[in-house]
Amino acid sequence: MSETVIIYIISAVIAVCFHEAAHGYVANFFGDPTAKNAGRLTLNPVRHIDPFGTVLLPLILIIAGLPVFGYAKPVPVNVNRLRSPRNQAVLVSLAGPGLNLAFAVLAIVVCRLSGATFDTFSGTIVADSSLSLDIAQTFGLFGLVNVLLAAFNLLPIPPLDGSALVERLVPQRYIGSYYALRQSAMPFLFGFLLLNGLFFHLGSGMLDSLLDAFSRLAFKS
Repeated sequence: MSETVIIYIISAVIAVCFHEAAHGYVANFFGDPTAKNAGRLTLNPVRHIDPFGTVLLPLILIIAGLPVFGYAKPVPVNVNRLRSPRNQAVLVSLAGPGLNLAFAVLAIVVCRLSGATFDTFSGTIVADSSLSLDIAQTFGLFGLVNVLLAAFNLLPIPPLDGSALVERLVPQRYIGSYYALRQSAMPFLFGFLLLNGLFFHLGSGMLDSLLDAFSRLAFKS
């Protein structure tokens, strides 16, 4: 297993586990202690790892050369226990992607301080010393993983976090049915992602633009 793959896996585990923890912390702040009572209000990644979704699935996709995604064990949230369910549920949902974006900003700052540059012709990172190169490569990949995770989760598709924005448009009398749909939508989403990666390649242009924008922000030209 290459060093890049190892860094990717570690970055992905940290990103998805802290993503889930953020949901629990914000929910607890707004009055829902469900995650706290379940022992999930922790930054310990081990408590959030799903053996298949966090480790095996991304590894299988890497080996198969398919688009890589994964997930941690969802933090339990009872929106009915929030002090203002319809409003604060949106903030709980956005907490995960928000933390990933904060990690990405941190990674960009570290990469900039390393003094490394990105050679667009060869697609490689160049630095003055091996230490600067290691730092730039590690935090560059960490930041990239967090950007991709945030962008993916902000898509307004159930059960992704971005669907909380759609939730605000659902009439109150249908909200129960919407929550049931959101909880059962994950297998359909995975099926679509696999088919898209194999055949349709929808959004590949937007993905390339996102990667290019991150490289321009993180590294000197």
